[in-house]
Amino acid sequence: MQEILEQIIDYLKGIWIKRRYIMISTWLICPLGWFVVAQLDDVYQSDARIYADTQSILDPLLQGLTVSVNPNEQVRLKMKTLLGRPNLERIIRMADLDVQANTPKEYEKIIERLKEDIIIKKRGSYKENLYTITFEDKNPEVARNVVQSVLTVFIENTLGENRTDTDSAQKFLNTQIKDYEARLLEAESRLTNFKQKYSNILPSEAGGYYARLRDQKSKLETAQLKLKEIETSIASAKAQLDITNNNPSQSTSNNIKDATSVSTSYDERIIQLEAKLDNLLMRYTEKHPDVTETKRLLEGLKKARLKELDNYYKSLAENNSGNSSNLNALNINPVYQEIKIQVNQLQTEAASLRVRVKNYKAKVTDLENRIHTIPEIEAELVALNRGYSITKSKYEDLLNRRETAQIAQQADETTNKIQFKVIDSPRIAVEPTGPRRILLFLAVTFFGFGVGMGLSLLMSQLNSVVTSSKQLSKATGIPIFGMVSANENLSLQKWHKKKTYIFMASNLILLGILMMFISYFLFPDLLQAPLKRFF
Repeated sequence: MQEILEQIIDYLKGIWIKRRYIMISTWLICPLGWFVVAQLDDVYQSDARIYADTQSILDPLLQGLTVSVNPNEQVRLKMKTLLGRPNLERIIRMADLDVQANTPKEYEKIIERLKEDIIIKKRGSYKENLYTITFEDKNPEVARNVVQSVLTVFIENTLGENRTDTDSAQKFLNTQIKDYEARLLEAESRLTNFKQKYSNILPSEAGGYYARLRDQKSKLETAQLKLKEIETSIASAKAQLDITNNNPSQSTSNNIKDATSVSTSYDERIIQLEAKLDNLLMRYTEKHPDVTETKRLLEGLKKARLKELDNYYKSLAENNSGNSSNLNALNINPVYQEIKIQVNQLQTEAASLRVRVKNYKAKVTDLENRIHTIPEIEAELVALNRGYSITKSKYEDLLNRRETAQIAQQADETTNKIQFKVIDSPRIAVEPTGPRRILLFLAVTFFGFGVGMGLSLLMSQLNSVVTSSKQLSKATGIPIFGMVSANENLSLQKWHKKKTYIFMASNLILLGILMMFISYFLFPDLLQAPLKRFF
């Protein structure tokens, strides 16, 4: 550590010995640098502060009715994209800077300058939308115009974006709705034509092909079973007729009790009226109007029943005139007549069932013959229905979205979600804000002295100067046992003092010149005004 300090001291002594280079460099650099700094044009700064209020009372009211957009993110995104080329060109036109450009190259320089010199900073916390816009220019009016243009472009772009986006969304939705409406009509037409073409074989409410085939087979089996049952009943009834036909007298004497044993179409109504008459007689007398009316109806039905029996017996007598011996017995045998009627009814029902069975067999055969065709048709129908359902669902969804977009547009037209408040509007600066000449003067001064010290150190190393015995011993390798100081008669000390005085005077003169430059700009009213009168 001691050696390092001694080496540093030797370097400083070498610089001091070669201090004439400090004087040369400072006189060459400092006055010229100070003059250049003094000739720099004044710069005027204009700034503005703006606050974007994103808290709207409509947000909770419109929640779920419109598309929600985060206004804070919208403002931050607009602020980041504010210095894009389209916006910069618009700012140039608004601030009349385009008249300064005579060539495309100059126009590009103006764009690059605005992009670099327009400073936009966010103030406050993350949630606070407080921004500062700053710009500097040689002309204070131009600086104010640029800041005002930036402020106007920012507000207009942010407020106009919602309306532009809403209009674009409306146009897009209308185009899509027309497209889907045409597709929906086309799908409906295809589905209608398909159903009309295959109306007889398409699936019904009962189900598809296999369900209908099972249903028809089930109906066929039921009809065949019922037909067999009726045929069995017919055979049994005919056997009973044969027995009755062979022994008509015995049947009459043993089976017939009275004329009411034969069933007619009036029997059920007669039974109902008799039951009703019994109930009425339990509550009223025989002279009651309801009782009298019921008896009258009952007598009429009994007469109609007897007339029907007479007509039936006469028809049997005509059909069996060849067998007169048995006819009389059969005419007075109600059981025979009843069995005969039952056989006729069963035969009629059997004929109906045979037709039904034949129809079911034809349907089953037809379905079985189409086992390879109908499933393909049903699959095609399912595909058509699926495409139609998807298109209809998308069409209805687009209609709902258009309604939502219309509500959002009406909300944007009636009120703004973002309210801009200009806290400090841009103004024309009265005093320049730059350049900071005092700092530049000091920087030039330090630079001049630094260059001089570096040059002195370099020359001291190139033209070695011995400043201590240790340095001499280290350089020659010969030990030093003593030192002899210079004699005053050699005038070396006077020469060194003279150089020191010259160095100090040079620095004082430079310091005075520096103070003159600084005073000129620190006190413009005292110095600049009188000087401008003479020059």
